[in-house]
Amino acid sequence: MMLIEETTVPDAALPVDRFKAHLRLGTGFGDDQLQDGILLGFLRAAIAAIEARTGKVLIRREFGWELEDWRERTGQVLPVVPVSAIVTVLTTDADGTETAIPLENVRLEPDSQRPRLRPVGPLLPAVPVGGKVVIRMVAGLAEEWDDLPADLGQAVLLLAAHYYEYRHETALSAGCMPFGVSSLIQRYRVLRLGVA
Repeated sequence: MMLIEETTVPDAALPVDRFKAHLRLGTGFGDDQLQDGILLGFLRAAIAAIEARTGKVLIRREFGWELEDWRERTGQVLPVVPVSAIVTVLTTDADGTETAIPLENVRLEPDSQRPRLRPVGPLLPAVPVGGKVVIRMVAGLAEEWDDLPADLGQAVLLLAAHYYEYRHETALSAGCMPFGVSSLIQRYRVLRLGVA
């Protein structure tokens, strides 16, 4: 299995000015945008960390997921949440010949924890021996920053500020996340029930 982020969040979609205000950086100087690249990096790092902790994609973008075979042909759980659309489903045989599976033969079963790709009929199409299947999908909670739930937006700003303030610190323990961030994202974490 391999998950690939095919599109990234554009720089213009990230709240650099809001982050500057959060950090109380000075304004009105000729070099106001001098740190923008660094601030974008901290925002992207905070988004990635929060997505990893919650299992939820924050800003909508496209992903490609490559599998050697279905886990269950009655429905495949997708690796990102929330999925809003299936773009393409392709099978590739051992020789590299691609076959598009018509989207009318599959359907998205939305779920806040475990969305699935389901067949319209009884089973998903067979994956050729020695081949693979590639699913391209669109996932994310919000199209733009302002559409994100306020608590998740605040968590990103808090974590990015933490990264900014401690950018030279190397002694923090692995996986360290400030309590305020942890408490804001707690309700979005993926629930793991049972053995799967």
